[in-house]
Amino acid sequence: MRLRIRDFFQTRQGWIFAVSDYSHPKGIRSLLRYVPDPDGEREAKGRRYKKMDFDDAYRFLRSERSDWVADLHQVPPEEVERIFSPSQALPAVAQADPRIKRIVEILAGRGVPMEQMGITGSILVGLQGPSSDIDFVVYGSSWWKARDILAEAKARGEIDELDRATWKKIYLKRKPETSFEEFMLHEKRKGNRGMVQGTYFDLLFTRDWDQIQPQPVGRPAGAARIEARVTNADFSFDSPAIYRLNHAEVKEIFCYSHTYAGQALPGESIEAKGVLEETENGLRLVVGTTREARGEWIRSLTLMES
Repeated sequence: MRLRIRDFFQTRQGWIFAVSDYSHPKGIRSLLRYVPDPDGEREAKGRRYKKMDFDDAYRFLRSERSDWVADLHQVPPEEVERIFSPSQALPAVAQADPRIKRIVEILAGRGVPMEQMGITGSILVGLQGPSSDIDFVVYGSSWWKARDILAEAKARGEIDELDRATWKKIYLKRKPETSFEEFMLHEKRKGNRGMVQGTYFDLLFTRDWDQIQPQPVGRPAGAARIEARVTNADFSFDSPAIYRLNHAEVKEIFCYSHTYAGQALPGESIEAKGVLEETENGLRLVVGTTREARGEWIRSLTLMES
């Protein structure tokens, strides 16, 4: 069973999970997102569901299937009843939703193949609400092309920039360890967000199948704050976001917080605080060891100085 981040699946119990990793050695690494509930606020095909936040999901599974709970939820493949593929779902979703159709038309019209796009989140599983955002996926190297197209579309007025109120909402949701002004300085440069017909959307990165490689396991080695120069950021919008470094000891950063994805460019100097891990390839700094990455961050010193 080949699954990657942004895919969803449903178990035989009707529980719906979001895939959270590319590697699944002890079960499908994922997070529980929806469970059937007669009083749930979402509905699909006549069945009501409750959306689970991070803490609720862990409490629920500890009660119902504690054997599935580890650092992430690890679901046995034989429990999977249905897979939701972002790329396979997109054509039908785009036909039904003019906002998503508009994004597809803009990207496809400028050279992004349809099979390199997808839709994820609540829309993928048919459980979106009136205020749901659009989580739009682009795979592999096509993501970088799509981001450039998005910038051009904004310049032409085909896609809108986020207004300040929406940026403030994102800031309050993310709760970063930075000021709002510093947050905005980094976020506006990333260019992976927009508004279409009044709805906020994210352009999310997922690796192409041939880009997926196993990552060495790390052992915690204490908290650290470092300054370093970024040498490679090809996967800086992935999950985890990866930054290769020129540093005397720390060779890379793995960032599990969406807040600090795409935070720095190759050649830039950064400051980062997180937890060190020892791996077979040397030391790694992990940022986002908790849900809200309290006391952890990445900032581009080059960007802030400029």
